[in-house]
Amino acid sequence: MATQKMSLAKALNESLRKALDTDPKVLIMGEDVGKLGGVFRITDGLQKDFGEDRVIDTPLAESGIVGTAIGLALRGYRPIVEIQFDGFVFPAYDQIVTQLAKMHARALGKIKLPVVVRIPYGGGIGAVEHHSESPEALFAHVAGLKVVSPSNASDAYWMMQQAVQSDDPIIFFEPKRRYWDKGDVETDLIPGPLHKAATVREGSDLTLVAYGPMVKVCLEAAAAAQEEGKSIEVLDLRSMSPIDFDAVQASVEKTGRLVVVHEAPVFYGSGAEIAARITERCFYHLEAPVLRVGGYHAPYPPARLEDEYLPGLDRVLDAVDRSLAY
Repeated sequence: MATQKMSLAKALNESLRKALDTDPKVLIMGEDVGKLGGVFRITDGLQKDFGEDRVIDTPLAESGIVGTAIGLALRGYRPIVEIQFDGFVFPAYDQIVTQLAKMHARALGKIKLPVVVRIPYGGGIGAVEHHSESPEALFAHVAGLKVVSPSNASDAYWMMQQAVQSDDPIIFFEPKRRYWDKGDVETDLIPGPLHKAATVREGSDLTLVAYGPMVKVCLEAAAAAQEEGKSIEVLDLRSMSPIDFDAVQASVEKTGRLVVVHEAPVFYGSGAEIAARITERCFYHLEAPVLRVGGYHAPYPPARLEDEYLPGLDRVLDAVDRSLAY
């Protein structure tokens, strides 16, 4: 089995390369994805190796990028489009919500739209608003879309493969502050289901649920809590739509406590849906209310203040302590 150590960014690059090499109907489109290789160099070298007809530099027009991808998908292609930064997706929101998400149902299942929309998201890189958003709940709320986010290099590689092969439109959120985190990637692995959560640390006292950039923070919190004799289980959700509620339920039935962590604002965030569903499913197993940790319900702050805005180790551990105090 071929195992390589690579960054999350490199894993995405290799996965996109494999997708282009495997299927001639796969295309990549976006702003600066060709000659430049993307702002974060995720598509570095791909245009050189596969040509300008397969890796396409587009105008600065997100609605046009996604609209063109929809047309290509209708003609049998499998387009992968890059939105350069999270906050730039909204000119394309109409195309995504009113066309991409609904056309399969509108056609009574006769039309498939295998489009992957890649969106670097989240803070932690010293950028400003429109470059540091976490809008995943806005897409997870839309029926007809599937929404995923890897937290490590191995998942980045395999989840991208699965997303490209899916006949459903996938919104693929990439945690930009984790692009340079390295991990082992087994390129011969047979991956599990795309939308299944993964237990990344076993524990018995409390469950931490996170996805994307906050999984690493939760693992650090669990390690810190262990020094005080607390056994924390960490669940990597991996998918925000659909959500693997069965995995969350199984963990909470074991630990009796749940804290949900995400970078996005807590208000109307994905943690609210998880809290509601788990309260319904696990009411008699819960030893404490389900708690949520996330960003504040405010516009993203200037870069020098983002450490105060983003949920970090202290805020996660505070929620752990509050839950265990019940």
